[in-house]
Amino acid sequence: MTKKNLGDNLKKLAEISRWFDEKEEVDVEEGLKKVKEAALIIKESKSRLQEIENEFEEIKKSIDDEF
Repeated sequence: MTKKNLGDNLKKLAEISRWFDEKEEVDVEEGLKKVKEAALIIKESKSRLQEIENEFEEIKKSIDDEF
């Protein structure tokens, strides 16, 4: 399983936000697709942030155990 890049996810979320900002009138169906996509990206990002936090904790623990 490939790990999601948080930077890429932030770029995608910015693109979605820009899409809404640039629309004078938003097509409801297309808007719903964008919101669903953003929700998935946010969920993936939260999961990845938790993985990163766990990795930092493991590193900290290994350093603490050595000293």
